[in-house]
Formats: sequence, C-alpha cells, structure tokens
Amino acid sequence: MVKEVGRKLIAQNKKARHDYSIEDVFECGIVLTGTEVKSLRAGRASLIDGYATVENGELWLAGVHIPEYTQGTWTNHDVRRKRKLLVHLQEIKKLHIKIKEGGVTLIPLQLYFNNGKAKIEIAVARGKKAHDKRDSLMERQASREVEREISRRRSGKDQ
Repeated sequence: MVKEVGRKLIAQNKKARHDYSIEDVFECGIVLTGTEVKSLRAGRASLIDGYATVENGELWLAGVHIPEYTQGTWTNHDVRRKRKLLVHLQEIKKLHIKIKEGGVTLIPLQLYFNNGKAKIEIAVARGKKAHDKRDSLMERQASREVEREISRRRSGKDQ
C-alpha cells in the first residue's frame, strides 16, 4: 500500500481568526475510530462549534462535528463525541496554566492529514469585541489598498 505523503486539509475554521485574536498555536494528534477516519478521508468535518478543554491532565476536543460514514453499519461513531488529543505533558501543563488565567479559550483552527496521520491545530485564543473586529477589518482593507497601489506603480500603469 502506498503511504500518504504531505498535508491534506480536511476542515478549516475561517471564522475563528475573525472572532478571536490568536495568541499561540499547537499541533495535536487526535484519537479517532475507524469510521471517523473514513469520514475524514472523504473530506467531511466541521470545526465551527469546537473547543478544547483540559480534564484530569488530558486534552479533550468537544463540539467538532464529524458526520457518520455513509457505508458504516452499527459500528458508526457518535458525530459530536469528545475526542482525546495527543499532546506532550509539558504542553498540556502550559495550556492548563493559560486557561486558568482566564479570558482565553482553546479553539480548533484546522483539521488535516499529515503524512497519513490525522492532526488538528489548536489555538490559544482571546475573544474580540465588536470594535476590535471592525478595527482589524479596516486595517486589512487599508493594507490591501496600499499593496494594490504599490503594485500599480511598479507595473507603470499610473503614468
């Protein structure tokens, strides 16, 4: 059997970068059942309502929706079950300290296969207020306009 090489993106939480300011990012392994893996290989998952928690010294992912495998039988998985994340103990301790400080949450950013193994990118994030969201949108729009003007002047169209 040919081993899968490279990175294949399955799901991405695009709204997370809009709603939260990202402080730190961790890559974690994820414990899955057979039908979950088959459903992910079909490219189906949703990270929208997902979050991670530290319980009893272990990192758990909750709220992530992996739909049932269509060819599955009675062995199909529960679509929103809690899934264990595989992280080094030192990283779990760091995350637990950051969460205890308050005001931060752990949210999933991306779910992907890396060299055939399911991985998830977890971010330590702080929620943005409405005015912060508007400010970041205005900054992004201003930087786009500046880049557009610079490229126009370089190409010589502004003469």
